[in-house]
Amino acid sequence: MSRRVVWIFPIVATVLGDCTAWSQGYPSKPLRFVTTGIGASTDLAARTVAQGLADSAGWNVVVDNRGSTIVAAEMASRAAPDGYTLLVSTDGLWRGPLLQKMPFDPAKDFSPITLVSRSPNILVVHPSLPVKSVKELIALAKARPGELNYGSGALGAATHLASELFNLMAGVKIVNIPYKSSGGAVTPLLSGQLQVMFGTTGAVSSHITSGRLRALAVSTSQPSPLAPGLPTVAAAADLPGYESAATAGVFAPSGTSQAIIKRLNEEINRVLGRPEVKERFFNQSVEIVGGSPDEVAAFIKSDTATTARIIKEAGIRAER
Repeated sequence: MSRRVVWIFPIVATVLGDCTAWSQGYPSKPLRFVTTGIGASTDLAARTVAQGLADSAGWNVVVDNRGSTIVAAEMASRAAPDGYTLLVSTDGLWRGPLLQKMPFDPAKDFSPITLVSRSPNILVVHPSLPVKSVKELIALAKARPGELNYGSGALGAATHLASELFNLMAGVKIVNIPYKSSGGAVTPLLSGQLQVMFGTTGAVSSHITSGRLRALAVSTSQPSPLAPGLPTVAAAADLPGYESAATAGVFAPSGTSQAIIKRLNEEINRVLGRPEVKERFFNQSVEIVGGSPDEVAAFIKSDTATTARIIKEAGIRAER
């Protein structure tokens, strides 16, 4: 019996030692960030983090652009869970499956690493609309139900969900006019064809400065440095709990070791804390987020529940 014990312990110690050495040796080859098309918000996030990892940790990261969140997520979900293929995605990763069948399951196929960025929306109106506050907008919308229109991106986009959540919580009916992108709704808003919009900061900020649009509030739970001086919708309209934004994060294929996820989380958050990285995101109208895998998982769970409620109560159906 004692002879067996003498031989078993060295074997176990060797295995554990090899695992520790392998984890500490990560990465031993280039990483791949799979994300959406060149120029998209996730492309900015992926390339900024990739460059930051090269500068701070000496890691080689290749950005692999794919045509859509669906294509990128499906590819990443099928990758080996070894920490070398990661997905950089928007919230479409977990919101999309609520509207249509996807070739992946966000809960089963991915492990969160960290959130990277958040893009708040700004509630704006055409200057011809006789309102200068969110409460005045709500009062006008209640007095003229179904007469005001808002522009948004495609169904299920952050700008669309922000608007429908506002309708539900404020008890109003501002009619959705969808466009292929939120940017596409800006031109008719400027001309007065539309009256209201939850626009991305990048799309509407310059028009607010020029006076062609009037800003009322930001959609995030806290005031945003991207929209200085503006109150939150929740505070301005006494709608506690109102919060909406577009987020992006980094995810690993399910089954990736916790040691690797922890290492990635630490290194990426270190990158996000660098002043030059914060400045680059800020210049693209995006806020830095960061956080632990557990915080990401909790956020996704909450956001999925909120999105599901909006879809159900607003009667949103996927485009056919």
